[in-house]
Amino acid sequence: MRTTALKNLSRLCIHSITTKPWAIETAAQKFSAAGVSGITVWRDALIGRNIQQTGQLLRNEGLDIVSLCRGGFFPGLDSAKRLVAIDDNKKAIEEAEALGTNLIVLVCGADPGLSLEDSRKQIRDGIAAIIPAAKAAGVRLAIEPLHPMYADTRSAINTLKQANDMCDELNSPWVGVAIDVYHLWWDPSLEFEIKRCGANQNIFAFHICDWNVPTTDMLLDRGLMGEGCIPIKKIRSWVESAGFIGFNEVEIFSNKFWQADQNQFLHNIIEAYQIKS
Repeated sequence: MRTTALKNLSRLCIHSITTKPWAIETAAQKFSAAGVSGITVWRDALIGRNIQQTGQLLRNEGLDIVSLCRGGFFPGLDSAKRLVAIDDNKKAIEEAEALGTNLIVLVCGADPGLSLEDSRKQIRDGIAAIIPAAKAAGVRLAIEPLHPMYADTRSAINTLKQANDMCDELNSPWVGVAIDVYHLWWDPSLEFEIKRCGANQNIFAFHICDWNVPTTDMLLDRGLMGEGCIPIKKIRSWVESAGFIGFNEVEIFSNKFWQADQNQFLHNIIEAYQIKS
């Protein structure tokens, strides 16, 4: 397997779910050995583990723990359901603090029994309810707008404008946005809204992958950078011009890649990152 050395990997982060077949311990060892600098941990990877010890293991491998995924899913027709969601988000904040990261990504949720407007109000109220816990733990909250195809159940926040507007409403330094090219590449207002983020200094995370053509699954068919139609380099240039100097986080959900040799897949991620993003 040849080694590529085109782009510095100091800003490359890979989500644990990207190499889902690997346990978190294996992923940490493999990422570190390949020169990857950061990892974003999905909560499922922590089940049954001592979270503080897992965080120390990741740091011992030389990895920055960029964020914890995910919180959110605030809306619900039933008030009891909404309270359960708030409690789970407070638990996620505790997990982030124990892990040793200062950021949680919020997939905000939606309820098909509610109007999108009501779902957004409940998202706003849910985030407001957890800001005190986030502040006390030193953990920031990144609202991630999701593609409109997920507006039924996964998120009523579907554009960067909506995320920016919500940040303005909440008016807290603990709340910002996560920009994911997969969800936002199509938006004609994207450059303007990224500039708006820059003015507000609220870009907390930047996620990359590609949109396959054709897409065969609404959730589990993301592509490697350069395989699809997303102008990743252009969007990254807008994000960097807005002042973002954090990690480029590779987040890929893909049945095809999860069934492949994960060592080869990791090599391909690094090569695609160096050449296509």
